[in-house]
Amino acid sequence: MIGNLTDAFTSLMFGKVETTRLPVRTSTGQAQAVYLPTAAPGLGDSGVIIGREVYSGKGYVYDPFQLYGQQLPAPHWLVLGESGNGKSALEKTYVLRQLRFRDRQVVVLDAQGEDGVGEWNLIANALGIKSIRLDPMAARDGGVKLNPLDPSITTTGQLSLLRTIIEVAMGRGLEERAGFALKAAHAHVHATVKDRQPVLDDIIATLRNPELSSVESLGVAVGDVQSWGLDVALVLDRLVDGDLRGMFDGPTTAGIDLDAPLIVFDLSHIDRNSIAMPILMAIVGVWLEHTWLRPDRVKRIFLVEEAWHIINSPFVAQLFQRLLKFGRRLGLSFVAVVHHLSDVVDGAAAKEASAILKMASTRTIYMQKAEEARATGRVLGLPRWAVEIIPTLSPGIAVWDVNGNVQVVKHIITESERPLVYTDRAMTEDAVVERQRAEQQLASEPMI
Repeated sequence: MIGNLTDAFTSLMFGKVETTRLPVRTSTGQAQAVYLPTAAPGLGDSGVIIGREVYSGKGYVYDPFQLYGQQLPAPHWLVLGESGNGKSALEKTYVLRQLRFRDRQVVVLDAQGEDGVGEWNLIANALGIKSIRLDPMAARDGGVKLNPLDPSITTTGQLSLLRTIIEVAMGRGLEERAGFALKAAHAHVHATVKDRQPVLDDIIATLRNPELSSVESLGVAVGDVQSWGLDVALVLDRLVDGDLRGMFDGPTTAGIDLDAPLIVFDLSHIDRNSIAMPILMAIVGVWLEHTWLRPDRVKRIFLVEEAWHIINSPFVAQLFQRLLKFGRRLGLSFVAVVHHLSDVVDGAAAKEASAILKMASTRTIYMQKAEEARATGRVLGLPRWAVEIIPTLSPGIAVWDVNGNVQVVKHIITESERPLVYTDRAMTEDAVVERQRAEQQLASEPMI
């Protein structure tokens, strides 16, 4: 009684006195209901499922078109990592899942392959689509051609593309006088060839024998223009009569379906270490910019395997940098796949590479060696904990950085996707049957 009176008086004078509680003994199983686990917020539930977050177990959903303008300043995506850790499987399942939406379209530059075909050939076949195989040998026998002077490309675009082809092949910028000779030759061909598609042979012939009418108004001698354009003609001649003959020296092949949900350019027959690859990517990139991108509200994905061929060439990188800026307004998400960031940032196009990397607001990093992981972390600004775990990641698990939202994600592949995603030539007979069943299922399922 006295104690109660004392407590009441003390509370009145000094405020409520905290009570003393006896300790409580409990188990970890009971305590987890008191101390609930917490996890960082995800990216929402609208888009395609990638897999699950390793630490929280939550499903991981990603879609650059849904996030653009809210959580993403740009819809472009960079995928990094050593071979054999799941990059290819991620790209393929991502594309298959995106294509279930009716307003999606994908172009893939497939630079890898085996058994004579690109590794995207299975998926293209499953969708009833024929890959566009760019092969110098096949092109000579009626194969696919892409014309840099296709009338669907603006005259400005044609000239820009011609300059890029020459600069990539020469390994240096085009001098003013050579550039003038090229511009004069292109203007003359554009003005005089009306009854058919102009082709590279027309440009070469004009460079070797410039017309007086195309230069006289500028007070320049025809002989001078001819000497200025000689090296340019020799470079272009390689596309007409050299090792790249057959792919770009005639009108664009009719029947290329630019409205198909998936367009695969099979580049697997091109030596990936030759100068042909960046030239080819430049031509395909500009051709797509002028013939494929349209203001029709379709969300487009442009996925490039071996993307260092683009980013490591200053001239090709400048073209793609413009394409990315322009394409953002038309709903384009560019996906660049490279093995090592050092392939890009230490190359000849470090400035251009940096600009393209800044546009990639989404970065997915699979396992890398410790030194490479530290370099990647510095360039991309990854948190320390993420850099430390990159060398320990198992295949199929990657660090995802979506504009600062960093998670560790395990990619999940469904049984129906597995035969189409894993294209090892050593597949068993059972696996072939599984693949055929998956193709039939994919062809019969409706799109959303």
